[in-house]
Amino acid sequence: MRILFYEAGSANSDAWLDALRAELPQAQLRVWREGDDEPADYAVAWRPPLEMLRPRPGLKAVFNIAAGVDAILKFGDALPKGVPLVRLDDAGMAIQMAEYVSHAVLRYFRRFDEYAGQARERSWRRLEPNRKEDFPVGILGLGVLGSRVAAALAHFGFPLHGWSRSKKDLEGVHCHAGAEGLDEFLRSVRVVVCLLPLTAETTGLLNRATLSRLPRGSYLINVARGAHVVEQDLLELVRQGHIAGATLDVFGEEPLPPAHPFWDEPRITITPHISALTLRHESARQIADKIRKLERGEAIAGIVDLARGY
Repeated sequence: MRILFYEAGSANSDAWLDALRAELPQAQLRVWREGDDEPADYAVAWRPPLEMLRPRPGLKAVFNIAAGVDAILKFGDALPKGVPLVRLDDAGMAIQMAEYVSHAVLRYFRRFDEYAGQARERSWRRLEPNRKEDFPVGILGLGVLGSRVAAALAHFGFPLHGWSRSKKDLEGVHCHAGAEGLDEFLRSVRVVVCLLPLTAETTGLLNRATLSRLPRGSYLINVARGAHVVEQDLLELVRQGHIAGATLDVFGEEPLPPAHPFWDEPRITITPHISALTLRHESARQIADKIRKLERGEAIAGIVDLARGY
């Protein structure tokens, strides 16, 4: 079995190769280098160049070492025909995402962001607490990650709403669906958590028009992709006070440039794309399990619908 590996931005792939080798000791692993068009049975990659993904003899599947596959889907029709693209189902990312989002929601609900501002001014003043019934949380995207985040927030007793492209039924969550359900969703929540896959339909979804449908004084938490948000629209709505605060882990350009105005806006909290980091050993184990199933002719989860983008 021949496995081709590539990780964008990494000068040393030994740790990944060691993890895959521990799970698949019989496999022949090699790192893709420019000009390598030799046969491979499987490709395992993060943000690969198109040259790596061009048709090659024997290729049975391409594994993306993350949940989001937009960096591969952007190649469109140039991708090898009939070769499934497989994403990670979870591999430890869901619990990390639940931790991150719970922290961000509780920070706004308990007004810790405001208390931090007061502390910088040496001001000792108790603020009126928020009420849960006045703080409904909405989750955009109800897949594996969105469902886990909803379960975590339910533990704290927040009223929950969810929105997805097609109708979902999730216990304890008021589910909305489709274009006709988006308006009602936005008007029903105080906090929006974006966990959507990035597709043509969701690019720029969080813009002036949609964010303005939120009640004044609402919050945004984006842990999906930066391109979901029209950044200038969000910045203006924050400055106007319609959006009281935003916690952003993803951006249109990463790393976020030092001159970007988000850095200077105290109501925008920035983290460097760390809400759910890929756990190498758990991911290698999942990929290996799926490869073994494919070798036995069995079905696997996580195959991306190229038309839908997830």
